[in-house]
Amino acid sequence: MEMKNNMVGWFEIPVKDMKRAIKFYETVFAVKLELQKLGPLDMAWFPWLETGNGSAGSLVYAPDFYQPSKDGTLVYFTAHSGDLNNELSRVEKAGGQVLQKKTLITEDIGYMAILLDTEGNRIALHSRK
Repeated sequence: MEMKNNMVGWFEIPVKDMKRAIKFYETVFAVKLELQKLGPLDMAWFPWLETGNGSAGSLVYAPDFYQPSKDGTLVYFTAHSGDLNNELSRVEKAGGQVLQKKTLITEDIGYMAILLDTEGNRIALHSRK
């Protein structure tokens, strides 16, 4: 079967405190999240482009189903500034922690960094420069 899209179509990041988590992600990525109530779930959707590359996703508050973790799946966020040091410079001011500074993966792939958000989730950043 020929693939027409990337493998990941959606991601959800568990949170304990939606207001705090929204503030963290909006500060680090300089974007606005859209808060939604979907049945028993409180969700804050990251902005997305319908025809863009990559995956859309959200923060989700549902304590009976989701718990933040630094040991689970690692989501890589694209640093839309072009250099992940820009986003990384806002992490600690937003209440997070840098776990791994900007590190070269390979010249062809670019750079990555790992951080801990305010909810206890480990996430990563990626940029080509």
